[in-house]
Amino acid sequence: MAASRTVAISHDDQLCSIAASLQLIGDRWSLLILRDAFRGVRRFDELAADLHIARNLLADRLQKLVDHGILVKQPYQQRPVRYEYRLSAKGVDLSPALVALMRWGDKHVLGESPPVVLVHDRCGTPLEQTLICPECAEAVSPRAIKSRPGPGAVRSKKTTRRFA
Repeated sequence: MAASRTVAISHDDQLCSIAASLQLIGDRWSLLILRDAFRGVRRFDELAADLHIARNLLADRLQKLVDHGILVKQPYQQRPVRYEYRLSAKGVDLSPALVALMRWGDKHVLGESPPVVLVHDRCGTPLEQTLICPECAEAVSPRAIKSRPGPGAVRSKKTTRRFA
């Protein structure tokens, strides 16, 4: 497996986790490949057929996801050697982000009529996505979320910016 590369994207004078994440998975094809991986579509030909993506583009996006440790490339056939692409632990950690994007699309793009409903595999109950405060166990709405510098915040020297 290729070593996972670190990507640091700065926004003004601080690192930005959103920008860094989008650098790795922010294009349409990478997100759709990840969606399919969560649905169990793992083989190159299956991905190409399901996504209707050019083979060179698919190969490029798969390699990028493998290089960054989001997918793991594993042989499933020896003669000829053929591979499937499985989510790594790092890839599985993207589930909440993809679910949030899906829910946003259901509400604001498709008009509250979702083409897919996510359910608990054991009981079949439709799932909700909620942020819970670990201290008080309350659900937290987006308007009640504040941000502050975290332990990874890095500040560069202040520079004067001139506007034309």
